[in-house]
Amino acid sequence: MSTLKTWTVVFVILTFGLYLGIAWWSRVSDTKGFFIAGGGVPAPANGMATAADWMSAASFISMAGLVSGMGFAGGVYLMGWTGGYVLLALLLAPYLRKFGHFTVPDFIGDRYAPGRPLKPSPEQSEGPDRSLNYARLIALFCAIFVSFTYVVGQMKGVGVVFSGFLGVTPATGVFIGMAIVFVYAVFGGMKGITWTQVAQFWVLITAFLIPAIAISLKLTGQAVPSVGLASPVLESVDPARPYLLDKLSSLNQQFGFGSYTDAYGENAGKWNRLNVFCVCLALMAGTAGLPHVIVRFYTVKSVKAARWSAFWALGFISLLYLTAPSVAAFARYYMVDDIAGLNGKTAEELPQWYHDWNKTGLIAWVDFNGDGKLAFTNNLTNHTLRYDPINDPDFEHPFTTIQHERVEDEFPGITEALKESEKVTNNYVYIHPNELMRIGKVPEAIRKELIESPTGWMMIDGVTGLQEFSDRLLNTEMDGIAGSTPEELATSQAVITEYSLLAKAKLLKLGAAHHPDRDIIVLATPQMAQLADWVVAFVIAGGLAAALSTASGLLLVISSSVAHDLYFKVMNPQASEKQRLLVGRVAIGVAVCIAGYFGINPPGFVGEVVAFAFGLAAASFFPAIVLGIFTKRVGTVPAVAGMLVGITFTAFYIVTQKADVILLNAEVAAAIFGSPDSAIRNPWFFGIDAQGIGTVGMVLNFVVTLALTPFFKGASPEVQALVESVREPEAAPGTPGSVPAPHIENAPAH
Repeated sequence: MSTLKTWTVVFVILTFGLYLGIAWWSRVSDTKGFFIAGGGVPAPANGMATAADWMSAASFISMAGLVSGMGFAGGVYLMGWTGGYVLLALLLAPYLRKFGHFTVPDFIGDRYAPGRPLKPSPEQSEGPDRSLNYARLIALFCAIFVSFTYVVGQMKGVGVVFSGFLGVTPATGVFIGMAIVFVYAVFGGMKGITWTQVAQFWVLITAFLIPAIAISLKLTGQAVPSVGLASPVLESVDPARPYLLDKLSSLNQQFGFGSYTDAYGENAGKWNRLNVFCVCLALMAGTAGLPHVIVRFYTVKSVKAARWSAFWALGFISLLYLTAPSVAAFARYYMVDDIAGLNGKTAEELPQWYHDWNKTGLIAWVDFNGDGKLAFTNNLTNHTLRYDPINDPDFEHPFTTIQHERVEDEFPGITEALKESEKVTNNYVYIHPNELMRIGKVPEAIRKELIESPTGWMMIDGVTGLQEFSDRLLNTEMDGIAGSTPEELATSQAVITEYSLLAKAKLLKLGAAHHPDRDIIVLATPQMAQLADWVVAFVIAGGLAAALSTASGLLLVISSSVAHDLYFKVMNPQASEKQRLLVGRVAIGVAVCIAGYFGINPPGFVGEVVAFAFGLAAASFFPAIVLGIFTKRVGTVPAVAGMLVGITFTAFYIVTQKADVILLNAEVAAAIFGSPDSAIRNPWFFGIDAQGIGTVGMVLNFVVTLALTPFFKGASPEVQALVESVREPEAAPGTPGSVPAPHIENAPAH
């Protein structure tokens, strides 16, 4: 066993043993402890638990990877998630805590109750509401749907970490994570999860900061990573001592990736201003509507403690988020610099970190040109077109390289040089794509053939459809084929037809598969930087802590939604505590299995999947919660209609963009929504990305709710009084006019 694997096993066993020990120590036997940790968690501890709950695998593993790959545009994740937490802490959390129930569906069900409201004080409580509450049911559905989407990202993160360092497949890694989360979520409930998350916070934040500080010192000599980001590199890195970001932009441009600090457009993740705005707002509003974060404010003793919890959590979260841009830049530097140094090297010369991650399928070398040497470049400016006359051996077609005009502008003479250096027989047309890719994203049916015979494929970029490819052959920006001018080529229908037929037979759209998985960037960077093995192993433990802490919180939301909001409030109001606990634990088991399956077959990388969850939360919960607190006019029907419209539109849009994975079958997806090149399978609403469509869903929710409000019965006088009491500040006991905080331990009887 290697030293790295030994350290990894040691840290994983120690940290998992700690988590399981805490879960056993804090195991519970009543619903109050299971769902809200007894309602007596100290504010600083709840702040740590909230930070760990919120800083998921997306924050630890994927966010810096996103910023690393996208540059400036990746900052949308930083702005969206941190801004959303401020919004939650200041605008919503104190009011929801004062309401004093277990779950978000509890609040929505009571605020938009069609009949008698469920009042927040114990002396007003007369048992559970037995009437059918559509608002509660819709909120319950939304909570489960959002939480499942979010937990999929965490499970995928667990699989990424385990597979990279323990030599197991991502699927095996997910199974291990499922078992660990199931044990401490089932035994400890919210109480066990809370104290486990306190420990996980210290593990993940320490694991994130140590390598960041070490790499900052190594590159810039600055101990504070944020300062290092804006500093010149050391002379040992570059004798000219350029600033780190300038050095990074220069490296990027050498390989056709564009400036790292470009604000918008192709070089900035291909997001324009509209997409940046929509994704940012969806993440902000989604954060404020996430049920697993909101429920954390129910675990403290008072509204004042809820405010202080938010303050502590924001401080703890800032430790990671202020460091993340630096980690992203460091990771990008090592990824580009290290891989660039490997250009032209053979398989035997690739470093150990590559071999470790190659086993996972998250990074792979596919030798498209068959020269036995690695080629690293940006395929967006280096298209790969291949002609193989397998159906017409007598058809002669001399070798031609077709190059995007921008590459020729940046590297004059490269086209002719490639023609001379890459001449091949059998009348092929070649251009090198980026040979480092995510083989795991290639369809299973062609993966083996691609690896064994990479030169038999025609490669085009994911945004270039077959029809567009055919059209490009007639475009004046390209050289003529076989020495023909574009006009002459246009009259040769036989050539066009032949190209189209052959392209259909041997076509692979690269798309997102054409670069290493962004989820490995942060985890692989310590190895690229050649840090000590124990540091690398500790980063692994931190990544697992981040994924597992959030997964456990999400599973508890699913459990409480099923056991409390569905089973107890709707199906069986006479259920005993023992029955509700049993239903809650069974719900966790079922949820773990479903989440594990989609963690093995995720619809995207971790950060992308999590962004979908935020969009769904923004489109469903945020308008209902804001209007429920700050206006007394909105009644049941408008609120329910708004939530349904918001989440339905958002979910449908996401499904159309990710149909192959979500529907589990490319043929089924094509039968329902058409081919991958059809309009509905691409961003059809003003070009807005699926990660930002939650903003549109949220606006639709607000519009529908407010438009219907004048035409339907408003809130009852009791509900209006409830809203008024929730909005009153908490005063000291005995103060005239004070409104005491509810006794949350009585929440099940509300």
